[in-house]
Amino acid sequence: MQLSWISRYDAGVPATSEYPEWTVPDLLRRSASRFPDSPALFFYGMRISFHELNDLTTRCALGLRRLGVQPGDRVALMLPNIPQAVIAYYGVLKAGAIVTPTNPLYVEREIESQLIDSGSETIIALDLFYPRLSAVRERTHLPERIILTSLRDFLPAVKRLIYPLKARWEKRWVAIDKTPPVYDFLELLDCASSQSDSDVPPLPSVEPDALAQIQYTGGTTGTPKGVMLTHRNVVVNAMQGRLWCSDFREGKEVFLGAVPLFHCYGLSTCQNLALATGCEIVLLPRFHADEAVKAIHKHRVTILSGVPVMFSMITDFPQVGRYDLHSIRVCLCGASPLPAEVQEGFERLSGVKISEGYGLSEAGPTTHCNPIHGEHPRGSMGLPFPDTEARVVDVETGLRDIPIGEAGELIVRGPQVMRGYWKKEADTQAVLRDGWLYTGDIVRRDEQGFFFFLDRKKDVIKPWGETVYPREVEDILFQHPAVREAVVVGAPDRHYGEAVKAFVVRKDGYDVSEKELIDHCRQSLARFKVPVTIEFRSELPRTIIGKVLRRALRENATMTLTDAQVSHKAM
Repeated sequence: MQLSWISRYDAGVPATSEYPEWTVPDLLRRSASRFPDSPALFFYGMRISFHELNDLTTRCALGLRRLGVQPGDRVALMLPNIPQAVIAYYGVLKAGAIVTPTNPLYVEREIESQLIDSGSETIIALDLFYPRLSAVRERTHLPERIILTSLRDFLPAVKRLIYPLKARWEKRWVAIDKTPPVYDFLELLDCASSQSDSDVPPLPSVEPDALAQIQYTGGTTGTPKGVMLTHRNVVVNAMQGRLWCSDFREGKEVFLGAVPLFHCYGLSTCQNLALATGCEIVLLPRFHADEAVKAIHKHRVTILSGVPVMFSMITDFPQVGRYDLHSIRVCLCGASPLPAEVQEGFERLSGVKISEGYGLSEAGPTTHCNPIHGEHPRGSMGLPFPDTEARVVDVETGLRDIPIGEAGELIVRGPQVMRGYWKKEADTQAVLRDGWLYTGDIVRRDEQGFFFFLDRKKDVIKPWGETVYPREVEDILFQHPAVREAVVVGAPDRHYGEAVKAFVVRKDGYDVSEKELIDHCRQSLARFKVPVTIEFRSELPRTIIGKVLRRALRENATMTLTDAQVSHKAM
């Protein structure tokens, strides 16, 4: 193992460790035993203790088993950051099934594709999303079980009574006939608690090498694929995060649950790390700067994991000076590169240093992070985690190590690396070679062992920390009768890390506006994939053989987002 970077670790962070032979639910069971009465979740006035959370997840598991969910079945979760997301995640795993997180922003076409590929016959979702699910039911396996929950289900009593009136006023109320195959989440929990032991199939024994979740990503080749993460992968990555913070206070830290928990980054650095260590999560179903700063101030949040846009929005919030953010001890940033001006502004405001990290779904996800307390060079994506090896190899063959300071493809190896892609053996073999995961990202390493992200081997765009593949957006643009050519690139942006920008050449005799094309894309793409701006050109730059110079367009793509565009992209 290459150890050149170990000397740059914070004091007390080990180079290697022994990891327990646990499943993911064991993380919660252990904390429920150690900190039974400590708060695990806080949601708009409702607190759930570790003992209560452990009981709720067991009831969820028993309810799923009663409905016929078998070990190894895939159960999709389409939920924002609400208590039900945590309860369902651990409940599915306790039932021996496999979690397939589904982005709540997905449109019908994207939902259908993921459900069919994973073979999910059960989904647990927010009732507000039911119209989209209902539209794809007959084209997927979903007629088996649709379990719906409401935002009000885990609100305090008074807010629970007010919620229907507020929802109707805001035209968000959804009336649903909850008869099979549609079920109510709370009834599922209540029924499981009232059943005798003989009425409910027992919870199965699960091994650490069993699959825990199928995390969908475009992978390194741009084709949507399901990343297979075992219980061991997930447990190890949470433990590595714990080891990285040498002065972590188990049972005492307070996490802000603002980064999406359906995202691998949020699951690992927030949900699983907090619950593994007996710490409270203050849940926010949507990120708004005002709610975030108020929550940090009121609950004395100590650990904040986020994406660049969150830090820029907090820094730019006009009333931020009224709130004290100095309770934050650890600040993590991932999912997309952190602009220097955003980092400097937030650090001045909060007094805490942001530790930028790096990862990918195929590695559980985190492989690198900057020291929490020690110094690191500006722009670094960090050092490899404990028990994680990293190399920079030539892009052409992936066999030759590149000298320090030069650019090459990053490959990593460690216990958090995925088993492979779901039902895609050829794709698995392309990125997993001799135990090494070929990330498809171009990096360089300095003499101290710090790694620096330079570019993507493929042209992936990362707005809001989400993954957007240009070809998917281009295909939708090409479906418009006025579009002759379309190229989509990522434009650097201080709010989003990157924003989706399209270059379009109109067909002769056609006249189409930027707004019309953006509206066209909204019908078929999740919001974060829709171009924020479209630049019309008479022709696109090309190589001598006629290939569009995408890199030239990306290098020249600059934009300043208007308030309306920010609102369009808001989470």
